[in-house]
Amino acid sequence: MKGKDDYGAFLEKFELRAPPPPEGSTTRLLPLRGLTFAVKDMFDISGHVTCFGNPDWARTHAAATTTSPVVLAVIRAGAICVGKTVMDEMGYSIDGQNKHYGTPTNPLAKDRVPGGSSSGSAVAVAAKLVDFALGTDTGGSVRVPASYCGILGIRPSHGVVDAAGVVPMAQSFDTVGWFSRDPMILARVGEVVLPPHVSNSDLPSRVLIPDDCFQHLSSSGSRPCEIFTESITKAIGPDILRFIISDLIHLDLGEYITNNVPSLHYFMHRLSDASTSKNAGIPVFSALSHAMQTLQRFEFKSNHGDWVNATRPDLGPGIFERVWEAVKTVDEDAIPHCYSVRSELRAALDELLKDNGALVLPTLPGPPPKLNTDPSLLKDFRSKAFSLLSIAGMSGLCQVTIPLGMDDDLPMSISLLARHGGDGSLLNLVKTLY
Repeated sequence: MKGKDDYGAFLEKFELRAPPPPEGSTTRLLPLRGLTFAVKDMFDISGHVTCFGNPDWARTHAAATTTSPVVLAVIRAGAICVGKTVMDEMGYSIDGQNKHYGTPTNPLAKDRVPGGSSSGSAVAVAAKLVDFALGTDTGGSVRVPASYCGILGIRPSHGVVDAAGVVPMAQSFDTVGWFSRDPMILARVGEVVLPPHVSNSDLPSRVLIPDDCFQHLSSSGSRPCEIFTESITKAIGPDILRFIISDLIHLDLGEYITNNVPSLHYFMHRLSDASTSKNAGIPVFSALSHAMQTLQRFEFKSNHGDWVNATRPDLGPGIFERVWEAVKTVDEDAIPHCYSVRSELRAALDELLKDNGALVLPTLPGPPPKLNTDPSLLKDFRSKAFSLLSIAGMSGLCQVTIPLGMDDDLPMSISLLARHGGDGSLLNLVKTLY
């Protein structure tokens, strides 16, 4: 169980490694040999109960009889699993606070939330307890804690990493992601878990900057983008930067999406007179977030509604309200429109980025909130956050969160997105920029 010196990151500690090769056999160099990793408690490990962040779930579910294929893949590549990490209950939060198992301590800002729902995995990496960690990202559960804890995190293209043996939250968005402090390790894990046609991609040469996102959705305006540009220019030199990136393109992403995702107008009309759309950023992104959360609630209810109704689990503040809203809400008329938005948005962004483009975005609208902040006070922040997070969430594109250092003693980050299936090119760009 959790120890005093693990920042509260671990739910359970154990060791899993690949068996040694037969004596005298010829062994190939394993790409993750000797690296340690931790696993979010949504991944099945044979002989261990998958708790899904909640003791009532653990009480009503038997120990797993098989191990998640992605966990097996990294073990067979030479990595050593050292335990399972704390997560937000049922994956239904981006804060990282768990009233049952404790809230992992953010190593960079101890009075701030670590981000969720892959909180323990991110903290284990940030605290240098492991070399990398596996998490999941449905609505932002890798990207948010990576940003809050000042580490690298990737939400891969939807569907490219095997999610078997992982408790589903909302399968239209569920992805298996991972964290690291080192861009080389982040890429090496990708080479193991990503299919060859995804991991072997060319380096992007066009960088697109959506000015509207930085101006309207980030509390610090264009500062993250300026720091990012200044940092990489200083690190690798302007001449090399121009060689790597041939085009730096500014655009209005909201306008582009409005013109190329016609199904989104259904949600824009629904929000046009709603008070929830006020102060939530740009209307098109508010509509995108609304579509994502509508479909997420629908699929969560399909997956877990019967269990919630039968068990009446003890849930923490904020999560209790979201879970029961999903279980009780019926908005089936909107669901076909949600699926249309998904397909149209992916096609539109793939066409915008093509094979050689990367989109720069603020990961979140601001720094990590303070611990135990009243959820009602974070309503506007969460609205803006999901407006940003829904771009990759609804499109299924890959997104990497990159730390930019500290600002006012709080971690800052930025994100890079590439087309669906452009995961390898994104990881290569991160390696090159570092």
